[in-house]
Amino acid sequence: MKVKRIVANIATTDPALVAGFYKDVLGLDLLMDHGWIVTYGNESPTSPQVSFASEGGAGTPVPALSVEVDDVEAAYLAACAGGHDIEYGPVDEPWGVRRFFVRDPAGTLVNIVMHKR
Repeated sequence: MKVKRIVANIATTDPALVAGFYKDVLGLDLLMDHGWIVTYGNESPTSPQVSFASEGGAGTPVPALSVEVDDVEAAYLAACAGGHDIEYGPVDEPWGVRRFFVRDPAGTLVNIVMHKR
């Protein structure tokens, strides 16, 4: 048996509320919409991962999601332009990433991260 995909399912009373954030800030496509559940993503190949943490690193709270992007500055500017609450960063962390924490419209804490090369 091999895991093919891991999907985070986040409870919200209004799934449509988060559409602009995940489409405009992260550039994800709407893959499924049943009204009561919407799924955003893309067709790029990924490696399934799940993390368990006692903190979010650097003394921050544990984010519900970590989203790796290829341009953290562009995501940060899009989040700011959309009026989303930035809770941390952007900052270069000593473990080799640049990241920021932002709340989506449903209040979910999201870690937007880019590995520094």
